[in-house]
Amino acid sequence: MARLDELLRQMKLEGASDLHLTSGSAPYMRINGEMVKLKYRTVSAETCEGLIFEILNNKQRELFKENWDLDLSYPLSGVGRFRVNVFMQRNGVSAVLRLIPEEIKTIRELDLPEQLSSLIDVSEGLVLVTGPTGSGKSTTLASLIHTINKENQAHIITVEDPIEFVHENQRCLISQREIASHTKSFSNALRAALREDPDIILVGEMRDLETISLAITAAETGHLVFGTLHTNSAIKTIDRVIDVFPEGQQTQIRVMLSESLRGVVAQALLPRPNHQGRVPVVEILINVPAVANLIREGKTHQIATVMQTGRAHGMMTFESAIQELIQKGLISKEDGMSFLRRRNGGKQVSNPPPHASRLPTSPAIN
Repeated sequence: MARLDELLRQMKLEGASDLHLTSGSAPYMRINGEMVKLKYRTVSAETCEGLIFEILNNKQRELFKENWDLDLSYPLSGVGRFRVNVFMQRNGVSAVLRLIPEEIKTIRELDLPEQLSSLIDVSEGLVLVTGPTGSGKSTTLASLIHTINKENQAHIITVEDPIEFVHENQRCLISQREIASHTKSFSNALRAALREDPDIILVGEMRDLETISLAITAAETGHLVFGTLHTNSAIKTIDRVIDVFPEGQQTQIRVMLSESLRGVVAQALLPRPNHQGRVPVVEILINVPAVANLIREGKTHQIATVMQTGRAHGMMTFESAIQELIQKGLISKEDGMSFLRRRNGGKQVSNPPPHASRLPTSPAIN
């Protein structure tokens, strides 16, 4: 048993999402989005390196010494899997470990909008789940894949860095691949996936032009492709995808994206009123013909108007999502309005409607 396991078990008991191990400092945990210093002695550089290296195999240690950064997953029975990033900083080797729950929750259990289900009822196209680091993107994608696995018959290939949620075959055959362990890069794995008879492909991160281009190609050639980007709104996601390409290719990419995109889900996490966990606030863009035309014509700034009137098509703006969460008692009015002000560059926003009756809450995303 690794010495670190005791701290990882404490993480779960505390409801923490992340553990920060830093040379020359006491450990910290992130609990309900807040950094909390543990009542624990300062960890020396030598001790910190020893704790971290105990959970690495020889290949991982060599990779870290070569690159000074390393991503991996670490399973701990009875607790869950951990996404681990090891890095070097001025005081020595350090790491951040994020808890990935063993149980994959349903869309309803995660307090996600039910209309997300429409994005897995299509047979081909591109679905993007976006948001900042720690916004619950992996949890949302895992829930969507889990639902497909229970209800459909398909071959699903996931490419992740590292593998987070583990999917056992149910009605689907699932092949999970991890960067550095099973393939060298996202682009290599995507290129190979097109020859591996997939129905559905999940790309853990669409980081570069080649990966984004391959994902769009896969979506155009009859596959359902899920991917993530670190953008904070649906419209900015479309702009980011297009802007990755050289100016001379952008007109073609707009056309390809207008035809292959099925939807964009942008999300963030806000604290519950009792600070027992966090709840997702979600913006949903569905690529209806009006949206496709605006993408094709380079008028993405006009998509917001379509989203505001597109509820019948399953669309949702952050403003309407905040209103619903406040009405259900899942977030406070203060937190909701603060989120909207931040999104509007500090500008004042109109008040949401008064509370409706409070509804029972569901398990939190941590």
